[in-house]
Amino acid sequence: MSSKLIRGTFILTLGTILSKVLGLLYVIPFYRIIGGAKQAALYQFGYVPYTIFISIATAGIPLAVSKYIAKYNTLEEYAVGRKLFRSGIYVMLATGVVSFLAMYGLAPWLAELVLKGVDTKHSYTAADVATVIRAVSFALLIIPVMSLIRGFFQGHQSMGPSAVSTVLEQLARIVFLLAGAFIVLYVLKGDIVTAISVATFAAFIGGLASLLVLLWYWYKRKPGLDELLEKDKGTMDVSLPDMYKEIVVYAFPFVMVGIANPLFQFIDQITFTRAMAEAGKAAGALDALGVLNMTTHKLVIIPVSLATAFALTIVPLVTESYVKNDKKLMFRQLDQTFQVLLFITMPAAIGLALLADPMYTMFYEFDEFGAQVLRTYAPVAILFALYSVTAAVLQGINEQRFTVLSLLTGLLVKLTFNIPLIKLFATEGAVYATALGYGVAIVINLIVIKQFAYYPFKLVYRRTLLIVIFNVMMAIPVYVIYKGLLLFMTPESTFQSIIIIMICAGAGGIIYAFLGLKSGLADRLFGSKLQRVKQKLRIS
Repeated sequence: MSSKLIRGTFILTLGTILSKVLGLLYVIPFYRIIGGAKQAALYQFGYVPYTIFISIATAGIPLAVSKYIAKYNTLEEYAVGRKLFRSGIYVMLATGVVSFLAMYGLAPWLAELVLKGVDTKHSYTAADVATVIRAVSFALLIIPVMSLIRGFFQGHQSMGPSAVSTVLEQLARIVFLLAGAFIVLYVLKGDIVTAISVATFAAFIGGLASLLVLLWYWYKRKPGLDELLEKDKGTMDVSLPDMYKEIVVYAFPFVMVGIANPLFQFIDQITFTRAMAEAGKAAGALDALGVLNMTTHKLVIIPVSLATAFALTIVPLVTESYVKNDKKLMFRQLDQTFQVLLFITMPAAIGLALLADPMYTMFYEFDEFGAQVLRTYAPVAILFALYSVTAAVLQGINEQRFTVLSLLTGLLVKLTFNIPLIKLFATEGAVYATALGYGVAIVINLIVIKQFAYYPFKLVYRRTLLIVIFNVMMAIPVYVIYKGLLLFMTPESTFQSIIIIMICAGAGGIIYAFLGLKSGLADRLFGSKLQRVKQKLRIS
């Protein structure tokens, strides 16, 4: 793997993982502050539409701009990227305002849409949901500009600003969210709708903090960036219309990829309660939706953080090797990316499924239903990760049109099977429909990569089989240890759940690391520096 890919991936991976971990850990106190899954469903009623709107508002800016700038920097036409950045600021400001007004105005309609099938006499009203949606919409005023700046830095292979701003954005959001919800409910004795509205407004506070950090980085690094302009060849003068035409071509697929997961969740929001009611399971449907779309989803999405980091990093690098027509380098980058992704994501997902009961108890409370949904949902994390990376590869090789095709096909599959599967399997049916949708999208992406990049999958196939074998060899003893611990410990206790997880995860980690080092697979994936580790551990 190239040093740029290692360094960039490490920085973005660290930042993304920290952000995702924070995004998971805050749920522990937040869940207890607001009182349960039903209240969590109200939070998601506002946050899922916001995620869709923010993805549209930013128009895939970080990845699209990073790809555009990386392309022209490779050609030593640095002024083209700077020209895009200057005009892009105004475009993103306008986009943010328009998106904010659209989401704020459409809030009542969105509320009615997601509440179909819900008994509003014993639940939330459309006005309640509209209030929450409008509270989170203010973040749209800031996030687009912030995203443009992140993309500019990433296009210059400078991942630090994005990583730091991502973590600080999450920190500021979480502190405001937890403090705000707690003060409203327990100090001011306010209602749950006000508390959730304050919690969703925290997205604005987080965005503001991130923007300030990025502006500081811009101030500090501008002299170095200006030096690049002095090396500009000046042989190309791309007009703004041509520039934005190219950006739109880049950006639209990024938009689709960015809203993939929220769109799958939104399908659940508008069909789940109705399907449950038609199946005669209306009672508790809102709580079940909260478990599906927030509590379990928050846990499942953690193993995907690595995929997100790879997707952010690989696009400008694959673009660079693709523009140079260096297929050998591109193939090596793709080999490493797919293998490292599976090597890390697969055991995390399997471990989450095996330890679903204590994991759910540790983060929320003991709930057999929640743990069962988590057990079913956990393996889908592998599909989330594969989709993110395969979609990023398609964008890197200029086959964006197929990214859109694969996502739309996946969404159609999800929409087609969601209601029938929910009627058959209740909450788990929605998970099965999601897995089917993502599976179809991934297959399409892989076919396109093979067809247009001429990428040989033989090495990845062999290594994937080896990784699967290692995971089976790890999972069996972990399962035995877990069942043994249950003889004198219980996942109903939060403290005992933590002990169970530490013992089982520790044992699994040691077994998996030993297998990776002993076989030499870890050396090939993470570099020769692991030889020192093997020598210290006396593993030959």
